[in-house]
Amino acid sequence: MPKIHPTAIVDSKADLDNDVEVGPFTIIEGDVKIAAGSRIHSHVLVAGGARIGCNCAIHHGAVISTQPQDLKFRGEKTTLEIGDNTVIREYADLNRGTADRGKTLIGEGSFIMAYTHVAHDCFIGNYVILANGVQLAGHVTIEDYVILGGLVPVHQFCTIGQHAFIGGGYRVPQDVPPYILAAGEPLGYKGLNITGLKRRGFDKETIRALHTCYRLLYKSNMNRSQALKAIRSEVPSIPEIETVLKFVEKSERGIIR
Repeated sequence: MPKIHPTAIVDSKADLDNDVEVGPFTIIEGDVKIAAGSRIHSHVLVAGGARIGCNCAIHHGAVISTQPQDLKFRGEKTTLEIGDNTVIREYADLNRGTADRGKTLIGEGSFIMAYTHVAHDCFIGNYVILANGVQLAGHVTIEDYVILGGLVPVHQFCTIGQHAFIGGGYRVPQDVPPYILAAGEPLGYKGLNITGLKRRGFDKETIRALHTCYRLLYKSNMNRSQALKAIRSEVPSIPEIETVLKFVEKSERGIIR
């Protein structure tokens, strides 16, 4: 049986695996699924529509899967899905989706720190770190291995590419391409995320190709279409370069300067 503190309130329709732990004064509504090994600490609200994976930890005061803060929401049945081995720290606030995407998604192995807000229809990849006080508007997409520094606000519908690092306190108004460091006001390209790439096993040849790619994109005085053409002709066609090209071509909000 799940280990439920006597002061916790758990709806009889909630589906908790046998070794789930629920702390004091926590409320778990119906239409909630929590997989094996997860621990829900004290004073947490897990609202209907939550789907929490294995070995997750949700800390004191967090609010999970509440209604979207969206005037277009009409009570449709949506979910908030949290992948395995994810940590949600104190007082984080995560809303479920709307009819647009149907869900808010947090990938596996992610670390969502205290006072973070994840709005409706956000898609967050695997092994993402959102530092204290990050504020995501609706429909934000964050790809795998991204790190956002403390107090970063992200504009609705923005996409942040894989392995990017955003400096603390800077506003994200446009898409941030993969593999880079971004900082400043307005937010701009500050080089490759060298430390992150090395830690994750990127070899020297790949890093060198990415350097050339972003030099052409940001430092060549060419417009975007000219830079993309130059990248295709001058940079080795490796998967990481193709990822950058596709990201830039598909950007709807435009990439940061």
